[in-house]
Amino acid sequence: MPDKELVQRILDSAAAEGRSSLTAPEGRLVCEAYGIATPVERLATTFGEAMKHADDIGLPVVLKIVSPDIVHKTEAGGVLVGLDSLDRVSEGFRTIVANARAYDPGAEILGVQVQAMLTGGQEVIIGSVTDPTFGKIVAFGLGGVLVEVLKDITFRLAPTSEEEALSMLDGIGAAAVLRGVRGAEPVDRDALAGIIHRLGALVTDFPQLSEVDLNPVLATASGATAVDVRMLVDADAAEEPSRFTQDEILTAMNRIMKPASIAVIGASAEAGKIGNSVMRNLVDGGYAGEIHPINPKADEILDRKAYASIGDVPGEVDVAVFAIPAKFVPAALTEAGEKGVAGAILIPSGFGETGNVALQDEVVAIARRHGMRVLGPNIYGYYYTPENLSATFCTPYDVKGGVALTSQSGGIGMAILGFSRSAKMGVSAIVGVGNKADIDEDDLLTFFEHDEHTELVAMHLEDLKDGRAFAETAKRVSARKPVVVLKAGRTAQGAKAAGSHTGALAGDDRVYDDILRQSGVLRAPGLNDMLEYARGIPLLPTPAGENVVIITGAGGSGVLLSDACVDNGLDLMTIPPDLDAAFREFIPPFGAAGNPVDITGGEPPSTYRNTIALGLADDRVHALVLGYWHTIVTPPMVFAELVSEVVAEYRAKGIRKPVVASLSGDVEVEEASALLYENGVVAYPYTTEKPVAVLGAKYRWARAAGLL
Repeated sequence: MPDKELVQRILDSAAAEGRSSLTAPEGRLVCEAYGIATPVERLATTFGEAMKHADDIGLPVVLKIVSPDIVHKTEAGGVLVGLDSLDRVSEGFRTIVANARAYDPGAEILGVQVQAMLTGGQEVIIGSVTDPTFGKIVAFGLGGVLVEVLKDITFRLAPTSEEEALSMLDGIGAAAVLRGVRGAEPVDRDALAGIIHRLGALVTDFPQLSEVDLNPVLATASGATAVDVRMLVDADAAEEPSRFTQDEILTAMNRIMKPASIAVIGASAEAGKIGNSVMRNLVDGGYAGEIHPINPKADEILDRKAYASIGDVPGEVDVAVFAIPAKFVPAALTEAGEKGVAGAILIPSGFGETGNVALQDEVVAIARRHGMRVLGPNIYGYYYTPENLSATFCTPYDVKGGVALTSQSGGIGMAILGFSRSAKMGVSAIVGVGNKADIDEDDLLTFFEHDEHTELVAMHLEDLKDGRAFAETAKRVSARKPVVVLKAGRTAQGAKAAGSHTGALAGDDRVYDDILRQSGVLRAPGLNDMLEYARGIPLLPTPAGENVVIITGAGGSGVLLSDACVDNGLDLMTIPPDLDAAFREFIPPFGAAGNPVDITGGEPPSTYRNTIALGLADDRVHALVLGYWHTIVTPPMVFAELVSEVVAEYRAKGIRKPVVASLSGDVEVEEASALLYENGVVAYPYTTEKPVAVLGAKYRWARAAGLL
């Protein structure tokens, strides 16, 4: 068990002295309190003590300056290594103290740390930083002088489980180094994972530890030791954001997404006005609940009685859609709050996105006082198709299905709407979040998790207000439903100045990438990828295993499909002899079995049918990738129809395997691809990458959800 009382005393002492860092000896004591091994060391205040300690510890030794005012000891000339005689120790003590005083004449010098010098092993860095989005995170990577050169590092939320800690060892590019290369012994993985796990527990128990560097940690075949320890403290790092409970979120979101009545504040009878578009979309979209136009200058709008104020509306109002200028929102929002409205949908701009943060903060404060949730501001509105709800100034959308889509950007929202309409993709919801003054992706995920109409959630986001809450929710949701995220801003502009190596390495996108993966989220590299994942993943059955087989009519596409499978983490099955012989029964002698199975381009429809049926029938094959080449013998629509038929035949027998297809040829392959998609085969013309990418995304989700 960790010695929490000791750590608390050390931190209390640092706080009482107004220090922002612990000394190296204090850091060593903190490490030992949590079972993190450090080298034998002593504190010397004179050169005589330094010589005695070195003699007791055993030469060679390392000398390090000890000062609460000098965080980066190497920069101050405060580290000497390999001192192999007592004379060198004595001289080194004087040198280090002189260097430190020259570096910072006002620094308090507590003495010099005399430390046993460890040799051999692999240097790694293990650290923690308080990320502004995700809170406490732990880091692991190559350490020592390599850490800032290679930046080969991976992150997880703290605290980590032992399994997550072990996964970090394989999460860096140089993972093979830890397993032993060129005759080197592999490191003690359990010892390294143990340090990661214990450091995560330490910073969780004591969140005022804002940054921790264990660099280097020397890993050998028999253990791991934190050679150098740097710990920064900051009381503000312990602050937790206020959060709604799941029940509170669900209560509000159910009223917002399934309202019995809606008021449109700023409703208008004049075409071209946002208030008119919102009203028309609610009416024309088929929403069956009460619609109340709010406009003090009108008696009736679209055949519905208009009210001067929302307070005049009889009965309850669940949702108020605001279509008025920003400056009028606070007064109208107060009236909505007094009415007991659950959700305020703020379409207008002119808030935080234009620098008017004070107005946005005022709006949130009003909502909090009245127990009301705010969606927006600066949004296009939202759709929820099970309720025929189009609370937006965009066009209605009525193709119902299981995909929920959200966007932080209005422009991306329009792209989502257009793609969905063009692809006839069935959606449960399309939601704009805009400035995210209040409701954010975490709230929406919580609703979609429990929504029986939603099978997959796809989200475009530029940032997260509370990354930890999102990650925890996404991990829970993705165990049952795929969560796809397009995170904008992948190119880091450079890490902010930080007091540790870990802090400097924690670039935003690097952290997002690792923690989204930890949460089971599928990260899409681009907008079209997100939309195609959303469209295709629900159509593909969950595979029962990792064996993927390619069947192609063109050798060239077979090579490209093989590359795409490798790029997407798919395992090409090693075809066993009996299955190889079975495939050869259907392909010409100059074709090729193995994987890919190349049936050649001049074969009739029966060859495609027989080989695909064989792949579907064999229990050892878990997914099929088809490569079609346009020929007169088997035209595109003939191929599409026969594939659709054979897949349907086996699904009727209870055999459901993911099948994707790449079609090469003249323009007829476009129609053929569309037919295949309509029949549950994810198919694309002119590309080998897209169908395999969708299959790869399905596999990544199935693995993360523990379904394989």
